[in-house]
Amino acid sequence: MENTDRKSDRQDLLQIVYGDVTLGVHGNCEGEEFHYLFSYAAGGMESLVSGGMEWMYRPPRPCFWRAATDNDRGNGFTLKSGMWLAADQFIRCAKIDIFVDGEKIPFPSAPENNRYTDQEAASELEIVYTYETITVPSTQVEVSYKMNSHGAIQVKAHYYGKEGLPELPVFGMRFLMPTCADGFVYEGLSGETYPDRKAGGSHGVHEVQGLPVTPYLVPQECGMHMDTSWVEVRRSRTLDNRSVSRQKASLRFQAEEDSPFAFSCLPYTASELENAFHQEELPLPRRTVLCICGAVRGVGGIDSWGADVEPAYHIDAGQDIVYGFHVIPCRDR
Repeated sequence: MENTDRKSDRQDLLQIVYGDVTLGVHGNCEGEEFHYLFSYAAGGMESLVSGGMEWMYRPPRPCFWRAATDNDRGNGFTLKSGMWLAADQFIRCAKIDIFVDGEKIPFPSAPENNRYTDQEAASELEIVYTYETITVPSTQVEVSYKMNSHGAIQVKAHYYGKEGLPELPVFGMRFLMPTCADGFVYEGLSGETYPDRKAGGSHGVHEVQGLPVTPYLVPQECGMHMDTSWVEVRRSRTLDNRSVSRQKASLRFQAEEDSPFAFSCLPYTASELENAFHQEELPLPRRTVLCICGAVRGVGGIDSWGADVEPAYHIDAGQDIVYGFHVIPCRDR
């Protein structure tokens, strides 16, 4: 009986593996295993396996750029804020902190990790990545991942405002998934909405098939959804193009209470959209690019070709931006 109780206790804990260059986290949620890898070298979460499926193609990164619209180009926004495109492409992970059951531990790279066994466990684990931007002046972004024994990941992103930086197009987290999603379901405003373009959206639960891209003559920013309570991405294919099950696997991103987020779910990154002058120049869809955003600049379009966005819909880069959400891997909720 004692051995059974000990086994049950361990099932209620996160199993932690202190590798030389990664931190492994394993557990079981309602009979479904989950496995996470946090990389020291890559500076982010490089693997999230749930439902027998890998959900990470690249580590999530802070995103600062949305593809320019015709109106952005017309009012010169791209020329004033273009350094954020570079910051979106290149960023340095400056520091990593790890907390086990609320206590900060020495950074567990080799040889420090030699003091751990293969039986390490905890009720809660948090890993915090601090990034430095390549803007002038530079600023920092802190991203934390806090996990409990049920596999839910609480993500918090903190952009530290810095005077002297141009206005931001967007601030959020970009998740790049290995294959194109079959579609997504979300609770929020219907259709494509932006901070200054929400009046036509109706609140409810909406299902979208595939990863639609608005067919503008010149590819540009599209697909944003404001005031979202949650979004669930559904996939049935893995990177080697095999079906994992008859039932589609899903991953849910849930807003914190009373703090809805904005999101876009497309087959292209902002830079891929930015680099295409015509629709036929876009690459073949291969990935899912999910951006969970805490701040989004308006799109304007008052006169279609050059009026600036109304002041209420600008993003001041001199002010802090803090937001959070939960990543929930378990299929049954």
